[in-house]
Amino acid sequence: MVKAIVGANWGDEGKGKITDVLAAKSDVVVRFQGGSNAGHTIINEYGKTALHQLPSGVFYPHIKNIIGNGVSLDVDKFLKEVETVKEKGADPDILISDRVQIVMPYHILFDVAEEERLKGAAFGSTKSGIAPFYADKYSKIGFEISELFDEDYAYKKLVRVLEVKNLILKNLYHRDPLDADEIFSDLMKKRDAVRPYVGDSFAYLRDALKAGKNVLLEGQLGSLKDPDHGIYPMVTSSSTLAGFGSVGAGIPPYMIRDVICVTKAYSSAVGAGAFVSEILDPEKAQEMRIRGGDAGEFGATTGRPRRMGWFDCVATRYGVEIQGATEVVLTVVDALGYLDEIPVCVGYETPDGKVLRDFPTTPTLEKCKPVLKVLPGWKCDVRGITKYEDLPKECRDYVEFIEGEIGVPITMVSNGPRRDELIYRR
Repeated sequence: MVKAIVGANWGDEGKGKITDVLAAKSDVVVRFQGGSNAGHTIINEYGKTALHQLPSGVFYPHIKNIIGNGVSLDVDKFLKEVETVKEKGADPDILISDRVQIVMPYHILFDVAEEERLKGAAFGSTKSGIAPFYADKYSKIGFEISELFDEDYAYKKLVRVLEVKNLILKNLYHRDPLDADEIFSDLMKKRDAVRPYVGDSFAYLRDALKAGKNVLLEGQLGSLKDPDHGIYPMVTSSSTLAGFGSVGAGIPPYMIRDVICVTKAYSSAVGAGAFVSEILDPEKAQEMRIRGGDAGEFGATTGRPRRMGWFDCVATRYGVEIQGATEVVLTVVDALGYLDEIPVCVGYETPDGKVLRDFPTTPTLEKCKPVLKVLPGWKCDVRGITKYEDLPKECRDYVEFIEGEIGVPITMVSNGPRRDELIYRR
């Protein structure tokens, strides 16, 4: 059985906790896309940990954790994460695909320089080198980690790549040129440091599936950050959809039988981009922000305050449909217990007065206003409740209203950040 855990919205939906929970019944967890630009926060017996590149199964001794070929691997950050996890007392079993490509020093440099050049038109990048990395990958000038084991080949390729990079650095960004020998020496150190982890992940997964192992695919960010189907251009640079799990992990697409889509009981987003249900009142947004998540709604990687909004039925319905979700997890329900009434976005109103229920493309999206339906709040703390029927009626009505709007069963309701604070509905 292959399951995929993905986000329905802008990312930061609480996928880390759900992966951590479901990993207990898995043999393999695969991170199949993205890089160090976002994180999954996990709270368990090892404490609180923000993982950025490591799969969320690293705290289980029985799990093989694979960094798939679709990932943007920052070697230095990977090594620091491994050390952090080991310092907490875990001993993760990690395999890095020999086809994964690595973040080069100039990727981060170009990311920073381009954001500075764009000024007010910047994309709000985390400056982790993600966009330059994927641009190079699809321009066929990236570096697979396997290439670094052929030193002569890798060095000659690096020299060719830097010929172009240095022209851009000098003439567009007015920066000093990069030295091939210096970068190559650093690459060799990185290669030697990760050598024990590198292997043929395709062959491993092929054999694991033949042996009937349970595989969990873990995605980064969410549907609306997908470069093909999201709020382009304010998106990430790799596909955030469950379907890409087949490509980014190297498994047959027909083997993905269960797609678990995670969404919050409200909306949040980091960075720029259209956000129809956003709470524009700063005080109301801040009140929800400090109550959300496990320690407030702030980016796990950047620490940036997230933009806050009401639950968006239009965006979430689109998100679960584009993911092919078979079930949905609704997280952070506990954060809404302070509200007398809870608005929910059920449609988008265009400037000509038309109300949309289908998620539009970005130019239309940016002109829309939310159509809100107000539901009664439950005005109490729901943490500690373990059975769905014990939730306040207003809380159950809220869950069931959302379920009806998005058209996919909500099988789990998370009412706290800890691993055990999860209510199963079916």
